[in-house]
Amino acid sequence: MELRISAKNLTVSDRFREYVTEKSSKVEQFAYRPQELNIKITRHENSKGAGQEDQVELTVYEPGHVVRAEARAADKFVAFDVAFGKLLERLRRYSDKQKKHQGLGASELTASDFRDLAIVPADVQLITGEIPVVEDDESEESEAGLVIRSKEFEKNAMTKEEAVSHMELVGHDFYLYHDLESDKAAVVYRRKAYSYGVISLS
Repeated sequence: MELRISAKNLTVSDRFREYVTEKSSKVEQFAYRPQELNIKITRHENSKGAGQEDQVELTVYEPGHVVRAEARAADKFVAFDVAFGKLLERLRRYSDKQKKHQGLGASELTASDFRDLAIVPADVQLITGEIPVVEDDESEESEAGLVIRSKEFEKNAMTKEEAVSHMELVGHDFYLYHDLESDKAAVVYRRKAYSYGVISLS
């Protein structure tokens, strides 16, 4: 597994590199053929004299999917430990699901969840694919000062169950994918009480 460390607004010390390198060996215990662990540290200067805060973003690239976790703290070591704990937990859950079900079963994503859902079309410009192929966000600022972040995706077809599993791995509340059954772009999202929904174009 390749380890990549990048930093913004701060310098990464040898001590920190050694610390994360030693810890990162645990990823291989839970991940399925991990190809790369990307560690990104960003230092934020808080307003009103509140001091600085470090954000650590972790991304594991495995064949066919990615697993993400992030955290913020006053110290980059603490932020890394919190994010790393989240990452290992997501890897454990995914590994357990693969062993038990080879994917999510009907008990976690039932037909009734989707049948009772009011489908709302998404903006077609948002539908681009599934796995990010660029690491850094591209940002554009409008005349009103609104910052719009964008990413490019590679289209990979999958089932609704697989899309939910990928959404859980990255820790988001929604996930954009290409639906294998309908051959259309769709979005799965988290609903209340551990249920899920899907939005697609007609």
